[in-house]
Amino acid sequence: MPFVTIKFLEGRTDDQKKAVIKDVTDAVSKNLGAPKENIHVILEEMKKTDYGVAGVRKSDM
Repeated sequence: MPFVTIKFLEGRTDDQKKAVIKDVTDAVSKNLGAPKENIHVILEEMKKTDYGVAGVRKSDM
């Protein structure tokens, strides 16, 4: 039962999220031979105020 977690910054549309879930599920099924009904894709959307690179929050860039 594969679990895939994808973390990304806020701002993606609902259609983009649906598409990535479908495409990741298809790829995992194809490459691992897992039935699609057993594949779990978890999207973790982060606020730009809660993520930083090189000491600077993304919201401040």
